[in-house]
Amino acid sequence: MYDPTVAGLTYRALLGRRRALILFALPVLLIVIAGAVRGFSGADDQVAVDVLGGFALATMVPIIGVIAGTGAIGPEIDDGSVVYLLSKPVKRPTIIFTKLIVAIAVTMAFSAIPTFIAGMILNGNGQQIAVAYTIAALVASITYAAIFLLLGTITRHAVVFGLVYALVWEALFGSLVVGARTLSVQQWSLAVAQKVGDGDLITSDVGLPTATALLVAVTAATTWFAGQKLRSLKLAGEE
Repeated sequence: MYDPTVAGLTYRALLGRRRALILFALPVLLIVIAGAVRGFSGADDQVAVDVLGGFALATMVPIIGVIAGTGAIGPEIDDGSVVYLLSKPVKRPTIIFTKLIVAIAVTMAFSAIPTFIAGMILNGNGQQIAVAYTIAALVASITYAAIFLLLGTITRHAVVFGLVYALVWEALFGSLVVGARTLSVQQWSLAVAQKVGDGDLITSDVGLPTATALLVAVTAATTWFAGQKLRSLKLAGEE
């Protein structure tokens, strides 16, 4: 189910100069914000939760997921180069699964690591806050990568739709509108963070069993559907 050649091509596409600059921008900004906040207010657990929950998990992680998930396959479909890939003796579900693994790895690297660094800067992992949000970022990275990989297979405007989802649904409705929180990857990952963290500063509107089931179900369903969509792409001569 994993093809090293496809993985190598996908890594090179995702970590090209322009895309890499975009991927680095938000993590650097998070760390700069964490340093500034620590300098002005000192170590404060509630402030750490506000920064990591309000910026890292609600904004940075989904946006990086958009870049990695859609970028893993969307550009190849847009410019037609996917035809070359599909002409090779590699099963199409294998292509999707390989690209998903790469997208997950990139999303995790550019979201979980800076989240942990920022958490350590903000309060030195008091109440396990840094570790809790790092694990939440890791968990969310898997589901976000799957969702946005699917978007990359079904629309040429995947980045636009992905950013709307990330910024409007996750960052805005997922944080403010009570009913929408149940259907938010952010809230599902917060349920995991709540279990890991000490104290009651980290909260989620979704229970851990429900959150776990939804994370697994959405990841599996979007990955399967992306594979089905790639199967439906026809090469010249297949008609």
